[in-house]
Amino acid sequence: MENLTIRKATIADAEIVAILAQITFDETFGDHFRDRNDLINYFNTTFSAAKIRSGIAKENNVFWLAFVDEMPVGYAKLKKYSPISAVEDVNCAQLQKIYLRKDYLNQQIGTPLQQAMFDEVIDLGKKTLWLSVLKTNYRALRFYEKHGFITVGEHLFSVGKETFDFHILLKSFN
Repeated sequence: MENLTIRKATIADAEIVAILAQITFDETFGDHFRDRNDLINYFNTTFSAAKIRSGIAKENNVFWLAFVDEMPVGYAKLKKYSPISAVEDVNCAQLQKIYLRKDYLNQQIGTPLQQAMFDEVIDLGKKTLWLSVLKTNYRALRFYEKHGFITVGEHLFSVGKETFDFHILLKSFN
């Protein structure tokens, strides 16, 4: 896409990342919440501008923003060091978040956004990248499998009264 720009986020971008995080999380998971207050509380604790600002400032995190025609349409977050018991490599990284606004899912933005993260992982000398995906998010599962991820485990994640069942996926870099 010729009008696509992907760049690393800075602390000055915290508000943009925060609003994208709230919008895209709601578009992805909002229908799974019986109590909308649980979702709002999660936004306030996880996706506030202050929390995102703090996250961007941490040495262990790298955030990216994707823009189409200068409008923010997605973001990604890498944790440079994030061991998990399902992955043997204790020096692994985590693709913690990669979200696009719903209206942009078919615009071929996910692959270059993910590639920016892959390039960072390689530059860091990491051999393993893992992520988790909601088991019923078949679109995301197909996307990651297409890009070399394999399922290696599962875990549960709770928000308020809801518990979500996730696959753990792994990609190796040689």
